[in-house]
Amino acid sequence: MFLVILQEIDELANAKSAYTDMIVPIKISEKAQEEIKNIMQHKNIPENYALRVGVKGGGCGGMAYQLGFDKAKEGDQQFDVDGIPVLVEKKHYMFLMGMLVDFYEGNDARGFTFLKDEG
Repeated sequence: MFLVILQEIDELANAKSAYTDMIVPIKISEKAQEEIKNIMQHKNIPENYALRVGVKGGGCGGMAYQLGFDKAKEGDQQFDVDGIPVLVEKKHYMFLMGMLVDFYEGNDARGFTFLKDEG
């Protein structure tokens, strides 16, 4: 009986480790990486915070993508994207799959954008 319980615990541990090795849902362009790292450094973002990427809405107005810095919460998926720690809520994972976070800087506007990753 004890051996069976240990075997089940081992199977659960292996299942959990496989689950945490999920595909990273987003990519971050070099320009966006530079801007994120700049913000983290100059805005004194605590070291235990990560870039939180999420979505809001989904009704008639469609999805609005969100970026911010936050501590990890229970149930978050945690990823490393080119040296940037990233947090994604489980329920947002499928909506972010295949997205590219970019940074636009022009005469008319400046900010982060979400694009469908084409490559």
